[in-house]
Amino acid sequence: MSIPRDSLLSLEAYARVREAQRVALRAHRRLRSVRLGEHLHLQFEDERTVRHQIQEMLRVERVFEEAGIQAEIDAYAPLVPDGGNWKATLLIEIPDAEARRRELSRLVGVEHRLYVEVDGHARVHAVADEDAVRSSEHKTSAVHFLRFELTPPMREAVRAGASVRLGCDHAHVAAEVQVPPETLASLAADLH
Repeated sequence: MSIPRDSLLSLEAYARVREAQRVALRAHRRLRSVRLGEHLHLQFEDERTVRHQIQEMLRVERVFEEAGIQAEIDAYAPLVPDGGNWKATLLIEIPDAEARRRELSRLVGVEHRLYVEVDGHARVHAVADEDAVRSSEHKTSAVHFLRFELTPPMREAVRAGASVRLGCDHAHVAAEVQVPPETLASLAADLH
């Protein structure tokens, strides 16, 4: 799925509405955010969150030429769910730099051990970092991009109100949470 070019504002128009949009987007992001264990934070993306990111990049980089705008759209469009999946940014949040370095070496492969489980269906593990390699055999990155592919029966169950658990079965992070109803309602809107 892509972000329509005509859904983006000019730099001048965006400057006029930026603060109000940022306030509204913070609430939207909170709704689509799930914490898992002590350090894992998943931010589920949608067209709105990705459009905002593109607008911010255009603003910061002062891009106003069509080729540059299209390049930003092309870079971020893969983060938009396509109706059959959920896409999320995984943030491994550890404020202390030394502790972060240690943990990132212990958490190698964590991005492949995250899963969603729709009630009555098998777990679906994340497909991670399709755009670039972010881990080595010695450490993982603090940011990963994930995709959870849901089968048509799973999508139908979610839209019908089935509960969903989000979890991690990595050797050093075993955690699972029930996706809150308000978050799940927002995520269900991503499914066709």
